[in-house]
Amino acid sequence: MKSLNQDGHDKRIKADWLILDIPGILIQTNARKPEPNKKTIRASNLRINTMRSISKKKTAAGKVKQKTSSQDKTGISGHLPLNAVVANRNGDIFELEDYGAAAMDGGQPHLLTRGESIEMPYGSELMMLPNTRPLVFSFDRGRFEVLHENPYEPEEEIFPVAVFNSPGYVNRYFCAYEHIESDYLLPLFSYGACGWEDGEFRSAAICVDTEPRQDLRLMPHEGIVAGVEQMRLKYSDNRLMRHLEKCALQYGCPAAKNFFLGRYEAPIPTSTVCNANCLGCISLQRENNLMACQDRISFVPEPIEIAQVALEHLPKVKESVASFGQGCEGDPLTAFHVIEPALRLIRQTTDLGTINMNTNAGMPHHLSRLFDAGLDSVRVSMNSVRESCYTAYFRPKNYTYSDVLKSIEIAGNKDKFVSVNYLNCPGVTDSEKEFLALRKFLKSYPVNMIQWRNMNYDPLGYLRSMEQAGGESPSLGMERIIRELEKDFPYLIHGYFNPPKERTKGIN
Repeated sequence: MKSLNQDGHDKRIKADWLILDIPGILIQTNARKPEPNKKTIRASNLRINTMRSISKKKTAAGKVKQKTSSQDKTGISGHLPLNAVVANRNGDIFELEDYGAAAMDGGQPHLLTRGESIEMPYGSELMMLPNTRPLVFSFDRGRFEVLHENPYEPEEEIFPVAVFNSPGYVNRYFCAYEHIESDYLLPLFSYGACGWEDGEFRSAAICVDTEPRQDLRLMPHEGIVAGVEQMRLKYSDNRLMRHLEKCALQYGCPAAKNFFLGRYEAPIPTSTVCNANCLGCISLQRENNLMACQDRISFVPEPIEIAQVALEHLPKVKESVASFGQGCEGDPLTAFHVIEPALRLIRQTTDLGTINMNTNAGMPHHLSRLFDAGLDSVRVSMNSVRESCYTAYFRPKNYTYSDVLKSIEIAGNKDKFVSVNYLNCPGVTDSEKEFLALRKFLKSYPVNMIQWRNMNYDPLGYLRSMEQAGGESPSLGMERIIRELEKDFPYLIHGYFNPPKERTKGIN
């Protein structure tokens, strides 16, 4: 374990951990400013020099590989394994020099290499996984092992470390771990695999979207506060504006921040209820040990309140987008009765900007009428295109999978832009069964874009649920399925963010 510098002082890395009112998890966050003189681990300042030399790093076969240029990512260096990183109960993160970083693609561990990883993206966050044990690869014994304590400091309890990747990056693998208690579920985040090499954290992620829409460096706090104050003066009695203030200033919601900064995509939450009961719902949880990540909106805004928010954004921002269906609400189609008149108010005033809806698409008749009222595009959330797996995760209350397919057909018939919000978990999304079903689905339905989103749910718990619903199936690999989709469906867009209509003209 390399944690000492040349003069012998402890050189472990101390994260600036903040507890988010979620029992058992410690996570970095941008919701609040760190205390003075404390160090926050972020990708922008991870040039930490260790005294470790990878020239002595062992391969899985126990042999020594000589160090090569870091530029040779497709040669020998690309096959060098990363070192495992773990955390102790105090939140100290450190590498285990004699152990390789393990990663999971389904139920099988995999030795994570440099070629399968990238420098941890800016804005990504490192997390300690509570109530779990790290699964690592022992270079000395040539096998995967579950560690119950620090091998260099016996009696020190250690935990796995995962990365919550920035928007635009999809997990290639998830963190390798084992539950201590079989019925325990990790809090509602995604858990990407990571490791350490040459003084930097590396993430097993694939970049699918380079747009800086949610780049935290471009969201100055003073600008957000100025935007909030301006809207307070102009709309003192608009409840939706006040709700978005809370989202931006208390929860650190990037979409709400963008609204007050006058850039990219504005959020328009409207619904207090939902017609699904998703396993990983981030705004309402009533079972297991899970807690929602934020409060759901507590009121249904009036059409005029919705229109005021939209009209402060759509005609004033270049290539603007305003979206119904946010993480702090139920499904927006359940608020159809206020959204339809709001759309007419907006489109009576301006035809500028893209009005989008993120939805489970379980109410095709309502969606059809919203298209007629001025809705430009729809993003349909799906964890799987296999009905059994979709139903096991979304747990629809008063709609079926066939309603979702009907909504997609209606959108295509009306020449509307259709995205699939494809919730990704390696081992499920890239399974052979799922990929075969996805190819068939894309040939049959008018989908213009896949937005690759990481599933915010305990990976092992999710894998277990999906195998019960759809059976076991070998993994093909996330990068492989994306590349094959690019080849077989050349007009299909791959990304992360809802695109403005200026970029999608002529696609349908």
